[in-house]
Amino acid sequence: MTDKVADHYSATRNLSDAIADKLRESGKDIGALTTADLGAIDEFHVRGRRATLELAEGLNLTAGSHVLDLGSGLGGPARTLAETYGCHVTGIDLTPAFCEAATALSKWVGLSDRVEFQVGDATQLPFEDGVFDAAMTIHVAMNIAAKDRMYAGARRVLKPGGLFGIYDILQGEGGEVLYPVPWARDPSISHLATPDDMQALLTGAGFKILSVTDSTEEGQRWFEAMAERMKQGGVPPLTFRTFLGDDFPAMTRNQVRNLQERRIRTVSYICAA
Repeated sequence: MTDKVADHYSATRNLSDAIADKLRESGKDIGALTTADLGAIDEFHVRGRRATLELAEGLNLTAGSHVLDLGSGLGGPARTLAETYGCHVTGIDLTPAFCEAATALSKWVGLSDRVEFQVGDATQLPFEDGVFDAAMTIHVAMNIAAKDRMYAGARRVLKPGGLFGIYDILQGEGGEVLYPVPWARDPSISHLATPDDMQALLTGAGFKILSVTDSTEEGQRWFEAMAERMKQGGVPPLTFRTFLGDDFPAMTRNQVRNLQERRIRTVSYICAA
């Protein structure tokens, strides 16, 4: 199953080269990039960088914090935290192409000294107990059936009192998900939890839930705006299509319907270990 998930996100094998080509196509100088130049692709979740910063506000981060990013993707959220707070972030992701590209992108924007990425399974974390001040996971658990192991692992590697931020897509009350979507082309690698499931999973892992924020309406407007730009042809060279492939427009259309019909919800949690 883990191979199927990695394959889903690997439509482009030489990902860092493909991203560099798209950046040059849009007029960017690879030797003078900022994190903002990467925003169209490296914050692979609903509402992008804004949602990352909202989640980070609840983690009480300082320059001395060591943060674990579960399912770090192309490293956008890790770089956002490192740049904003001056903290150190370790990312772990199942997809080798993502980790390789995340490392390259971090070098391009001068953040290699504060972020690092390694290939690994979020349900089998290769870290000692109690080593991180905070942890986060953004749009990852939708692909993970064993969420209990993932959250228990996050609790284990956090220091006592450490904070855990979760921002994920949950199963809504409006019916089954329409596929393809950005995280799955069919139900075989899609494992959505309901809000009630999340409550039980997080408390069962030993976390105290401090806050819950439903941002479904904001997410719906964000995806509607993306779909309209694509319809009008105003799509920049660098988009999620770079690594998801040519069916990304269909994924976007379905995501709009899934949100409008409340087949899915976007929800954030801040928890204490």
